[in-house]
Amino acid sequence: MRSRSLLLGAVLALTAPLLGALPAQAVLGGTESTRAYPFMGSFQPSYPESPHPDGHGCGVMVLAPQWVLTASHCAGKNPTGAKVGVPQGWKVRVGSLDTGSGGEVAEVDHYYRLATVHDEGGFWGKDIALLHLKTPVQAEPVKIASTTPPVGTPVRIMGWGMTCGSSGNPDCFTTRLREADTEVRPATTCSSDPRESELCIGSPDGTVASSNMDSGGPALVREGDGWAVAGVVSGPAGTDKPTWFTDVTRYTDWIDGIISGTDVPPDSVIPNVAGTVQLEGCTGSVVRTAGSRPQDPALMLTNGHCVQGQRPAPGEALVDRPADREAPIVDPQGYPEVTARAERLVYATMTGTDVALYRLDRTYGQLAEAGAKVFDLATTPVRAGDPLSLAHTSRRFDCTAEAVVPHLREGGYQQDDSIRYATTEGCAPFPGTSGSALLSPDGGTVVGIHNTHNRDGEQCTDNNPCEVDADGDETAVQGRAYGQQVHRIAGCLTEGSRLDLSRPGCTLTGAAPATGAR
Repeated sequence: MRSRSLLLGAVLALTAPLLGALPAQAVLGGTESTRAYPFMGSFQPSYPESPHPDGHGCGVMVLAPQWVLTASHCAGKNPTGAKVGVPQGWKVRVGSLDTGSGGEVAEVDHYYRLATVHDEGGFWGKDIALLHLKTPVQAEPVKIASTTPPVGTPVRIMGWGMTCGSSGNPDCFTTRLREADTEVRPATTCSSDPRESELCIGSPDGTVASSNMDSGGPALVREGDGWAVAGVVSGPAGTDKPTWFTDVTRYTDWIDGIISGTDVPPDSVIPNVAGTVQLEGCTGSVVRTAGSRPQDPALMLTNGHCVQGQRPAPGEALVDRPADREAPIVDPQGYPEVTARAERLVYATMTGTDVALYRLDRTYGQLAEAGAKVFDLATTPVRAGDPLSLAHTSRRFDCTAEAVVPHLREGGYQQDDSIRYATTEGCAPFPGTSGSALLSPDGGTVVGIHNTHNRDGEQCTDNNPCEVDADGDETAVQGRAYGQQVHRIAGCLTEGSRLDLSRPGCTLTGAAPATGAR
């Protein structure tokens, strides 16, 4: 529980349009294009992490009036990582040299990904996606190359993105299209373990290559008197090396089947994640008690180890502290439905349990009017054998309470009556799921909160909790995951979403309110 996940956050800050650890790409060693390519476009899904003011994230190529081609990981910036679905706020600008002006702008209303990182058989070599446009564009399409270009074939690469090595330097990103001429290299130039269905393209030393935020852009070859797309930028081969491109020519049947309408994959089944809250490295949920009123400020629940700044020390709690953090409450598909702000840390502890409560700047009534889901807070404990649903902002896990552990120790902290999940294929919380609500079968009641798992098999150290039985014997098993009880929280809350640790029946770890608390 000590490590906040930066798996997405840190990588997204560097390479906006990505899922997991797949980096996006842009042209190094090229020159600014002097004329626009009618089929070339900028994919602008409004990633908040994009250094581009227009939200540019990837390249696209027009294949038909309502269809553009890009990389699968570019379309992976949908909240649940779905393979096929309906996006929100995605657009493309095609036929312009500049990502912020000119050309044609069209809204994306559907996406189709050939593969995801979760697919059996792997993702590499299948990193392409089709985006359907709500309205047709007039831009002249580019055709797909007739065959895989052999080693030595001249190619042209292009895109908008990093032109130097610092992701934190705005001067390294350009709004003007850049291009470079290079060639197809032997696969072994990119890797000693060549990937099937990928092209190695760029200079052998990487001085001419694609780089951050060119993902989805083309490798163009000459066919007749025009250009044809042979590859789509997928990812780097490594430092000072060329770039991997997915070989588009291998997937013409998949592309043609979708564009023609003869073989269109159905939309992915997306779990209902409404009511969960996106936090940096953690997850939250909006909760209420039986006594909560519409005019009361809403409360957000997460882990004590997910608070901003200094965490509560062993044996202590943080009570009524100022706070200022964004709290996007998501809709059933994981897109932000209401963005509230946590303006007060009502309570946080990592002793006895691992919880934090924030007071939001929205009332329960206001959230109801906006359509945001709010969960009920349980008043009875989880017992062994209880079915649970772990609600993350992008996933839902079906779990079972395998046991209730008398004590759980980790890095100097101890929690009581912790919930151990049964190890199943469908119950596999990952870094970043800290703070996720554990729901009862009704799907509307928070009965616990996920907080940790044993990462390395060590005993009682940070990220390696151990169980302590009634006799004091310690047991640590690598991979075991745990949650915490929340039933004691409701008894400590009063009208107005306020905390009263002196209230009869309140058994949370106590602490004196900070000076100036209100």
